[in-house]
Amino acid sequence: MEQNTQQKPRRKIVFPIILGLVLVGAAIFGIKEYIFYSAHVTTDDAQVDADISPVVARVGGYVKEIRFVDNQYVHAGDTLVVLDDRDYQVKLQQALAALSSQKQSVDVSEVQVNEARASIATAQAGVEQAKVAVWKANEDFTRYQNLFNDHAITQAQFDDAKAAKESAEAALRVAQSQVPTQTRRVDVNQRQVGATASNLASRQADVEYAKLQLSYTVITAPASGVVSRRNIQLGQLVQAGQTLFAIVNANGIYVTANFKETQMEPLRIGQKVDISVDAFPDSTFHGAIESFSGATGAKFSLLPPDNATGNFVKVVQRVPVRIKIDADTALVKLLRAGMSVDVVVHTK
Repeated sequence: MEQNTQQKPRRKIVFPIILGLVLVGAAIFGIKEYIFYSAHVTTDDAQVDADISPVVARVGGYVKEIRFVDNQYVHAGDTLVVLDDRDYQVKLQQALAALSSQKQSVDVSEVQVNEARASIATAQAGVEQAKVAVWKANEDFTRYQNLFNDHAITQAQFDDAKAAKESAEAALRVAQSQVPTQTRRVDVNQRQVGATASNLASRQADVEYAKLQLSYTVITAPASGVVSRRNIQLGQLVQAGQTLFAIVNANGIYVTANFKETQMEPLRIGQKVDISVDAFPDSTFHGAIESFSGATGAKFSLLPPDNATGNFVKVVQRVPVRIKIDADTALVKLLRAGMSVDVVVHTK
């Protein structure tokens, strides 16, 4: 009886002590959480992202060479795929032949212009010669007219002098009419040179286009990174616009964190961020907020919500936030796009 009496007071004392310890622990935990969340914003809706460059064929052709393997690291400018270029070589030769022919046409037109200009000089010389002939015919006609008035020559001789005078005057008029005719011929030939020259520019553009198309048969890496998702094989016929593979930019790794709209108020660009990657639980990465999305993630979905339908249910939206990762550890190179992460933003 005495032992039972002693155990009851002990039980009455232990329970309040345990309850007190629990309450104190809960209070300490609550205070720590309050202090932490008053100076931090967290989310586990985040992942590693990267700039992924899809490489697309700009011309069609058969795959002649593939100079990489899946998941290989390549540098910007490296030749990765070579297409059969024989068709494009032929098109380039055709364009060069058309250009050469057009240049010869321009040369011929310029020769015609020079000939027409020389004809103007010849026509002007003919005018001067005709003027001399008219002067001489007028002098002869005057002398013969005086002799005829003095009855020193016959009527036939006087008529010959008069005819010679009129013939010389007619020849002068013909010679004078040739000058504007030759001038117009020069103008026409010059216009023809201009038209031929414009076609020359078109032929030159055809050559440049053929060279450009030919250069597209050699496909190079647009950026340094890891090649992934190869969709081609040797001998395969690819079409213009077909995606051949993708390159994950090695220098474009960042984190996209989707914060609730109710968490956005204390967030600012430049705030420090602690990043925990699920793949490396023992390491903590550091970064900073770089930018905020211009809209919530729902607005970029295939079927964005329309709250004007009448069946409205309020859902807390999330805003994508881009976080730059500090490349201060070797593990940064091991990060891959799509990895899940937890982020903690230091707001104070």
